[in-house]
Amino acid sequence: MAKNYPLYIRSTPTENELKFHYMVHTSLDVVDEKISAMGKALVDQRELYLGLLYPTEDYKVYGYVTNSKVKFVMVVDSSNTALRDNEIRSMFRKLHNSYTDVMCNPFYNPGDRIQSRAFDNMVTSMMIQVC
Repeated sequence: MAKNYPLYIRSTPTENELKFHYMVHTSLDVVDEKISAMGKALVDQRELYLGLLYPTEDYKVYGYVTNSKVKFVMVVDSSNTALRDNEIRSMFRKLHNSYTDVMCNPFYNPGDRIQSRAFDNMVTSMMIQVC
């Protein structure tokens, strides 16, 4: 995508929502850098997990990009040491599968904000699992 605009944003707690918006948008630059560094190899890859984009004092920001260049960004509390890289990867796969289900809905217009209850429930369950 040439434009970076959010289709879905969810944060807990909601009082830090603006801070999370900022982190997500700044991490998109890192995603673009990683994508351009991978170049043609990214097209040939089946695994589109970008890993840790950057850590901050309080949070870790992870990234994932689909074959169609849709970017997923996840911000996780740094104090959660139980969360391993393979679990983050698994969460991105679940997110990608749910996103695919949303795209397959004939009533969804690509580019619109995601307002699917099933997608929201899946994200909620992932957030509960992490906390």
